[in-house]
Amino acid sequence: FYCPLMSTFASLFLVQQDYYGKVLKKTSDLKSNACVAPTKPVPAFISQAVKKVHPEVSARYYGCGLVMPECLEGCSILDLGSGSGRDCYILSQLVGEKGHVTGIDMTEDQLEVARTYTDYHMQEFGYKKPNVCFIQGYIEALTEAGLENNSFDIIISNCVVNLSPDKRRVLTEAYRVLKDGGELYFSDIYSSGKLTEEIKKHKVLWGECLGGALWWKDLLQLAEEVGFSPPRLVTASIITVDNKELQDILGLFKFVSATYRLFKVPKGSTKPCQVMYNGNITGAEDSFHFDCQYTFKVDEVVEVDGEVASILTHSRFMEEFTFQPPGGPRGPCGVKAKVNATTKFVNVKMKQ
Repeated sequence: FYCPLMSTFASLFLVQQDYYGKVLKKTSDLKSNACVAPTKPVPAFISQAVKKVHPEVSARYYGCGLVMPECLEGCSILDLGSGSGRDCYILSQLVGEKGHVTGIDMTEDQLEVARTYTDYHMQEFGYKKPNVCFIQGYIEALTEAGLENNSFDIIISNCVVNLSPDKRRVLTEAYRVLKDGGELYFSDIYSSGKLTEEIKKHKVLWGECLGGALWWKDLLQLAEEVGFSPPRLVTASIITVDNKELQDILGLFKFVSATYRLFKVPKGSTKPCQVMYNGNITGAEDSFHFDCQYTFKVDEVVEVDGEVASILTHSRFMEEFTFQPPGGPRGPCGVKAKVNATTKFVNVKMKQ
């Protein structure tokens, strides 16, 4: 596969291929906890799905959280930087036989592990034919990898976007291959400011997911420029670096592992409204944690702003809610969500 960035960023790609293909053989080889930091508690049904993944596939996994959005049955999902395929095989169980999961990764050593265990997992899941495939390519060049426009319901990524030297291109390509109403749901590492060139060029820091971390404010700007809805922060946790040599180089910079959701929906076309969650999403029968601002409880009327109203009415979540215009009957259970701005939330984390 041809990557148009190869001439400019060849050294970074080679560093990644060497680090993830040869240096790292198992999770314990990592020199910091950046690539393994959990981001939220794992529901029981997902824990069961994790247990069905082959031990070697899990051992070669280097993500910064378990990236599993809700409402997945029958969906077509793309995993950017799928590595050994752990998340793909978990998602395979959650989308069911009628759904499909595609993993893309540039590291052949990782893809070899993922492909080796395809038949094993299909037998384990009781599927008649594979609903998972893995392709080699770059997350900045999905066209060259053969992925078509408007072909995926959901894109996930687990601690991989920070490894790209052109994050705008990653978001642009993701937006292109998503269907209208589709979602980019991804966990990654973010910095408290724009990193120095010394940090960006440090091979170990780059491989450890820190050297390529995006300033969190830049994500907000990039998403808007590409066409996505404003990023919705799902959760965030502080990254600690226990390696003194690496910490000395990082200085006062702080890092968080954060999960965001971005949607490909029309902007400014929906007014605020009241919504009531119906409780039909698997694993969220009592309440649905949409992001750090909104958690929807079953049969509770919640007033949402126009931005969230647009997301809910144009995405796969549309059938999971009952909608009514502002000022409609609220009843004693009617509530208004607390305002907890995405920017303020992350900023607090960075200052801790």
